Amino acid sequence: MPFIIKDDGKIQKMKSAEIIKDAGKLRALLHETRWKILELLAEKPRHALEIARILGEHEQKIYYHIRQLENMGLIRLVKKVERHGTIAKIYTLKSHAFILDLPGGTEESIDNPIPKKDKHLLKFLHPHIINGKINTTIVVGSPDPHGPYQVRARDAHHAIELAVLLGSYAPEVERASVKLDVEVKASKAFDSNMILVGGVLTNTITYEINPHLPIRFDTSSFPFRKMISTLSGKTYEYETSGLIAKLPNPFNPEKSIIVLAGTRHAGTKAAILALCKFSKEVLSDYEGEDLWARVIRGMDLDGDGRIDSVEVIE
Repeated sequence: MPFIIKDDGKIQKMKSAEIIKDAGKLRALLHETRWKILELLAEKPRHALEIARILGEHEQKIYYHIRQLENMGLIRLVKKVERHGTIAKIYTLKSHAFILDLPGGTEESIDNPIPKKDKHLLKFLHPHIINGKINTTIVVGSPDPHGPYQVRARDAHHAIELAVLLGSYAPEVERASVKLDVEVKASKAFDSNMILVGGVLTNTITYEINPHLPIRFDTSSFPFRKMISTLSGKTYEYETSGLIAKLPNPFNPEKSIIVLAGTRHAGTKAAILALCKFSKEVLSDYEGEDLWARVIRGMDLDGDGRIDSVEVIE
């Protein structure tokens, strides 16, 4: 999954993007009406009639351009709803950024800062990495409102850090992908190895497997800002509380699921940081268990407002 990085001098932000190599797609993007449609869909999912009213265009004209954008894979159908006796199709963007990739040029290698000597991490990643090959799906929450609580996920960029981590331990790819939780649900592709990024509000697959976790999110009261341990009976409500867990896939016990989630976005970030940068400390007692969990808390040691370290609290 390609990304663009924006740097304002103080903080870097990432956004998923689509690489454009086809001149036909580029022409579609540069069409004035289609560009306006993309801008409106970037704000929120909409149906053709709403777009036509905003732009002051005939509905059939908007339908034509929407079909072209959908055929080119630039937008996707989210759902169908009944409106005044007819079925309205709601569309959204497939990507919120586009990159023009021309052939040639210099490509620089990225230095890999992740050590390759952590035997506990290698055990933890089995069977997501097996025989030197990556064999898993990273599942991130959809950036669009989704699920029963219509929450937007902000965790997708963490897939980059996970991909770098996996790549540093495996030179080959057997089966690897990054999918949105809504894509996994739509295709009912639950029975594979998965690494779930995000808590029960932002990732609906995490919500599905939550009852099977030894340390789980309390879903009895919205907005689910508490984790409860069935191991110790303790509860955790820090804003930076994160969960790192591994369990057999409830949909296919022969497969494995790793959960990296938090009570809030900061907790998920802390869980990712813990696995990618502090695995020796966090996994020091992991010996290959199929069912395993730890609660960590993210900390800002240098006082710049960003999590830069973690501690294991269970």
